[in-house]
Amino acid sequence: MKQEQHSVRLLTIEAEHEGQRIDNYLRTQLKGVPKSLIYRILRKGEVRVNKKRIKPEYKLLAGDVIRVPPVRVAERENTLPSAKLNQVQSLDAAIIYEDDALIVLNKPSGIAVHGGSGLSFGVIEGLRALRPEARFLELVHRLDRDTSGILLVAKKRSMLRSLHEQLREKTMDKHYLALVRGQWQPHQKVVKAPLKKNELASGERVVRVDKEGKPSETRFRIIQKFTGATLVECSPVTGRTHQIRVHTLHAGHPIAGDNKYGDQLFDQKMSGMGLKRLFLHACRIRFFHPGREESMVLEAPLEPALKKLLTRMAQS
Repeated sequence: MKQEQHSVRLLTIEAEHEGQRIDNYLRTQLKGVPKSLIYRILRKGEVRVNKKRIKPEYKLLAGDVIRVPPVRVAERENTLPSAKLNQVQSLDAAIIYEDDALIVLNKPSGIAVHGGSGLSFGVIEGLRALRPEARFLELVHRLDRDTSGILLVAKKRSMLRSLHEQLREKTMDKHYLALVRGQWQPHQKVVKAPLKKNELASGERVVRVDKEGKPSETRFRIIQKFTGATLVECSPVTGRTHQIRVHTLHAGHPIAGDNKYGDQLFDQKMSGMGLKRLFLHACRIRFFHPGREESMVLEAPLEPALKKLLTRMAQS
């Protein structure tokens, strides 16, 4: 892997980075530098703020001047395997909205939002490769690897803080489409069931309904009924791992194509009609854009294969 040597740099902190820890700030500025090296140069006092030594937990103030010593940085162009470049470049076509503070994309099914757990990269690494000039790119929230649809990525820390606050205050509305087994009943509008994460001996993470779990709530609305299946709109009030998938299962209606919480016979039937993935799609989001000072509603269409499946089911 090629590396480039940075000379001493002096960075002046802008207002949007105020309150951020120095170690976290350096991790966003020094892409390709191992975390262990960042902490080493902090401990040795090679990083100075206003010409003074600081600790890794120091919180930045607007106007602070940071001295960053010379470090070797892996070139970002080479951080992704060449076999994945086509998939990464497809992310560019998936972007449905972008401005100077935010990227919104219609994430394809099958790509993780970030690398880890044996994955060399995900959406965020791909976007950083596509936008090498972007000094800040961070996920606002997450989607399961097999879930498609709207994903928010902040290009400014101020945007990230604002959207995280909206998530905490539950003022951001997220809506998903799911094809589930059986006939969803109109009176079943809300599922409230506490969820608890469990780790199997294999290391696989599984979520179950458990009275000792975290309070969780999802609202449901019927969109279209088919023979043996229902298309429902799911609106999570809380944001737990695998929440929609486990709540639909708890209600007796597992999602089509769910290899973790689904029904094998139902999945075989859907596979025979052309379904090759989990039928869960983040279709719409509403949030307040602090830069534009207005509420925004964005929608992401279903991929053609899912639309074709619904058409075939309506005709059967």
